This record gives sequence, C-alpha cells and structure tokens, in this order.
Amino acid sequence: MKRLIPILLSIAVLIGMFSGCSIGNKTDYTPTGSGLHTGDAPPENNGNPEQNAQQVTLTYYPEKTLNPYACSDFTNRALFTLLYQSLFTVDRNYHIEPMLCSSYKVSPAMDVYTFYVENATFSDGSALTALDVVNSLLAAQDGPVYSGRFRHINKISVTADAGVEIKLDTPSENLPLLLDIPIVKFDQTAADYPMGTGPYFYQETTGGGRLFQRETWWCSAKLAVTVPSITLVKAETPAKIRDNFEFSSLDLVCADPGSDHYVDFRCDYELWESENGIFLYLACNTKSKVFSLPEVRSALTHAINRDFLVSEYYRGFAQSATLPASPRFPYYSAKLAAEYGYDSIQFAQAVNDAQLRETPVVLLVNKGDTLRLRVAREIGNMLSDCGLVVQMKELAKDEYNRALKNGSYDLYLGQTMLSPNMDLGAFFGSSGALHYGINDIGMYTLCKEALANHGNYYTLHRTIMEDGRLVPILFRSYAIYTTRGLLTELNPARDSLFYYSLGKTMADALIQE
Repeated sequence: MKRLIPILLSIAVLIGMFSGCSIGNKTDYTPTGSGLHTGDAPPENNGNPEQNAQQVTLTYYPEKTLNPYACSDFTNRALFTLLYQSLFTVDRNYHIEPMLCSSYKVSPAMDVYTFYVENATFSDGSALTALDVVNSLLAAQDGPVYSGRFRHINKISVTADAGVEIKLDTPSENLPLLLDIPIVKFDQTAADYPMGTGPYFYQETTGGGRLFQRETWWCSAKLAVTVPSITLVKAETPAKIRDNFEFSSLDLVCADPGSDHYVDFRCDYELWESENGIFLYLACNTKSKVFSLPEVRSALTHAINRDFLVSEYYRGFAQSATLPASPRFPYYSAKLAAEYGYDSIQFAQAVNDAQLRETPVVLLVNKGDTLRLRVAREIGNMLSDCGLVVQMKELAKDEYNRALKNGSYDLYLGQTMLSPNMDLGAFFGSSGALHYGINDIGMYTLCKEALANHGNYYTLHRTIMEDGRLVPILFRSYAIYTTRGLLTELNPARDSLFYYSLGKTMADALIQE
C-alpha cells in the first residue's frame, strides 16, 4: 500500500525520527524528510499531470562504468533498469515475470531449461539473439556481481532452434528468479557502456553523459520516467551528491543507510526504500565451549533484538529477519519466524541451565565496516545481558578473514548478498565461500531440496533455526530520495530502481510438453 508521511523539518524532529519502527514489520516509520513509500502501489499524483514532462537529472560515477557485470556501485546500478532488460524481471516481493523471454520450457527433472527470446531490438536497431543472451550470462558468471547465482549451472549454450539452454547440476523449480540479469549486445559484454534493449540509451555529449529515450522502443510499458532525455551529473562523494540534490540539481538519489558513507538529507523530498539483498547474520563456532552445545546455539536467536538494531542503526532501512530469507520472499513463513523471535529470557535460561554464566565468548567482526562494528558491539551487550562475558575481536579485513579460516572465534558477525532464490548452499557446501565451521552435507542437501521444491523451504528454515549455527538478523535496504511529485509512478524492486512490468505471465510463457 502507498504510504506518505509528512514531517516538520526541524532539528528536534529530525533527532526524534531515528527511533522509528521497522519497515519490515510494516509499521509506520518516519525518516528524515517528507515521506516514505514502502508498498507495491505508487502514490497518487495530486499535482500537475504535466509534471512528468519536465527534465529529470540523475547522477553517476563515470569512472565506475555502466557495465552491469563489472559495476557493483549502487549509484550507477540505479540507471540500469532504464538501459537494460533481462530474460525475466522480479518485483519487490520476488514475483517473476517474463521480459526478454518470449517462451520457455523445462525438462521433467527441472534440470534443463530452454528459453526463447522476444523480437526485441538494441538501441542501434539490431535484433536481440540467443547469442546475446548466452554471452551476457557467461559474462555475468565470470563477474563479481552475479557469480553466486551460477552455483548450480553447468552449461549455457545456444540450441539448434535458436533457444538458450541452461543445464543444471540439481533440479531447480525457480531458475528464472535468478535470470533478472541485464542482457547486452553479444560483442559488448566487456564495454564500459554496452548497448541494451531498454527504453533509454547512454550517449556522451559535450556537457557530459546523457540518457536518451528511444523513439522506436521494441515494446511498451508504463514507466516511472518518460522524459525525452535525462541529464547525468558526475558524482564525486555521497556528501556532494546530497548537496546537489538539496540544491535542486538532482531529481533522484539512491543512498545506502547501511554504509559508512551515508549522509543524512535535510531538504523536502519523497522517500522510498528498496531491498538490496544484503544479509546480516551471526554464525557460531561449534568447537566453542559455549556454542558446541546445541541447546545453547538454538536459543541464541532469542537474544537478538532485531527491531532495535533496524531502527537504531539502520534508520529503518532494513527488515528484521528471524529466518534465513528476506521477509518479502514468498516462502518466508511468518508463523515459523515467530517461534524464534526476540525473548532474551529464553537465551539467559539456556545459559543458566548449561552452567555457563560469566563464561567468556569471543565475538569476531570486521572493524573496517564501522557500522557493522557498532552493531556487533550492541549484539555483544545483548549477550552480556543474558549472562555471557563477551570479548570483542575487532580485526581489519585480512586479519578478520584469517581468523574465520582458523576458527579463532566463538561467534562472528557476517554479511553477504544472498541470491534472489535465497540459496544458502554457500554456508553448508564444502566448496561454499561462507562455510566457515558449518560444513554439513545434510544441510546442504536440504538447501538443494528447497531449490527443487518451494515446499521444502519451511523444513530447511526450521532445521537451520533448530541447529543454531546460523542466526539471521536482518536484510538491508537502499533509501531512494526523489523530488516531490516528479516520479509518482516509482515502484522500486531489488536491483531495479525503475522497475516496470510488460504485463506478461509465467504461465502464458511456459511451453507445455
């Protein structure tokens, strides 16, 4: 639902706003500024209907490229929905729709998918082909942004009937959920400004970069921005971006309240949030005196006041997650999550029953991320209140990684970006990048079973919570500031700030064999 919350721009009010309630719990949250839109429906435009005809100005870092496979900067990625399209698009609630995919078929074992492409065109008028898709996916597989999505993909190739075939090493019910990956022209996968099939294209001009609307776009859709051209202002620092926005030279800014570089905005604006998939969690070392005990590990979840962390440290731009998946994920069970929520007395009782009061535990954290460091210290206070003696181990990144590999901790506070299908295999598989001290074949099998059938997510999540080695905390979000009344149709989704639908359905696109 739409939500617009006017506030007074006074210092006293600004200070008070930081104690707002969690967005993830769908209660009112009032950040600094003019309003926050968190629901699926955009706000109504009660102003001049001609407002969307005015010039729109955005920002980017030219030196950080607009290549979707190499660029991880969220400021630049905010432009990608305007430039590129993908086989499928995923909305803010993880629902899938076909985009560049005209139709597809799946093998009975759900380990081979074949996708056929639309009669789409790139900005130079050339036709989209299966080779463009294959080369784009291979580039994404080798890049830093999407590589984790290819864990179970063995082969990507063009078929004799001009389809794109993807072979997996395990059944996957929802492979399309991973394929909202931008597609570019086949020979431009390494270019800084590759051509896409989206409604706009990039062009360098005398005054700097600009996005120009395509006069003959291959499809039609209701877009949040419809101006003929978009001026791009060179970004310098987050503070400079904020200043440019406040003095009306920018119309939209994507900011990360979970970053050390975040700066507060002090002007009038409309404010939106968009989940980014970044997952914050605790993990236990089972060789620890305290957390080798299953009854203590499984009670640890109750010690964490997630809602307090969200409001106090992330300014409400995060969602408390008691289970290891985004609360917006369709297979997140709120009923199951309620069984593992905050109740510090339960953890204190488990510590007492195990005769572990005043036992020291080492909490490891990367001190290079100062926000995470502050959160870790707060979690340490929560555990201390329950009877443990928490010793913080605050290390620089390289030392932190060595300590993880050596098991030199009782607990560590970690952060990673989960794929849209919430695959947890990296935590439990022997070759997983996040399996420090957690390697578990049985749990890894449950992860694969959840990919094969969504009904198994419930079993996977319950098993993880009862096991206690992985303790979910929250999923972070970006803050999107816009000029009031300008972009009234904005409906941002994960990694798709200017999300739009072509009105197609998965059922219609599926080829029944």
